[in-house]
Amino acid sequence: MQTLQEKASEWSGVSQSDAFAIDNDDTSLYEKLGLQTFINLSTNFYTRVYDDEEEWFRSIFANSKKEDAIQNQYEFFTQRMGGPPLFSQRRGHPALIGRHRPFPVTHQAAERWLYHMQEALDTTKDIDSDSKTKMMNFFRHTAFFLVAGDELKNPKQGIPCKHAA
Repeated sequence: MQTLQEKASEWSGVSQSDAFAIDNDDTSLYEKLGLQTFINLSTNFYTRVYDDEEEWFRSIFANSKKEDAIQNQYEFFTQRMGGPPLFSQRRGHPALIGRHRPFPVTHQAAERWLYHMQEALDTTKDIDSDSKTKMMNFFRHTAFFLVAGDELKNPKQGIPCKHAA
């Protein structure tokens, strides 16, 4: 039986080693990019999400304040990419699967989320191409890790995306 990490790697097309390459350098992405870059990335991302043309996708975020979503994301990214544990200090352990359990984290939603994240990465100043690649690999793997976790709560859901078997 596949682990969640193995499923995430299969569906995302990103190996675990590539997904966690953000941990492999002597200088962390946080040290390289700084807090403001993560704030800018998260602001850019959630501006796109909350303005998404697809109502089904916007509805996933309807019960969250945009400012709270931005803060949660940049604090998590800061912590996960080598910075201070801002998210854990304020909210406790990230527990991504548990925190995302109330939401429909489908393949389609993951693909849409990744579309907006790629756009945000591409338009956020001060992120070099190597950092973008490492971050996007991490984001793809993590998005599909959450899809695999979502399937644990609803194993009969369909998988309507290009990664479906």
